[in-house]
Amino acid sequence: QVQLVESGGGLVHPGGSLRLSCVVSGFSLRWYAIGWFRQAPGKEREGVSCMSSVDGKTYYADSVKGRFTISRDNAKNTVYLQMDSLRPEDSAVYFCARMARGTTWWNQDSYDYWGQGTQVTVSS
Repeated sequence: QVQLVESGGGLVHPGGSLRLSCVVSGFSLRWYAIGWFRQAPGKEREGVSCMSSVDGKTYYADSVKGRFTISRDNAKNTVYLQMDSLRPEDSAVYFCARMARGTTWWNQDSYDYWGQGTQVTVSS
């Protein structure tokens, strides 16, 4: 059974950091890319980052480039999203998902399984 479970969200001040974790089961990270998405109230879900399973190449939305870092630990079946220099506009529910098709990492239709999400709130 394929599952993705996010954790690590919470409340943080602007400029602070959080590290999100996505623990996967039922498949190997060696064979599937994992993406991170976020959705703020009243907004569409947007792609934040993705890591390729083949060569470990990473991709980021322009809005988080230089502040967020995606990584993975295959032995722990876990993908991380390190978020630094957080801003209020980063507040959202963050989801991880398994990329099953296509090459457009920012497109939700490329993903087949999703986690339940973890809330990130950046506020003073």
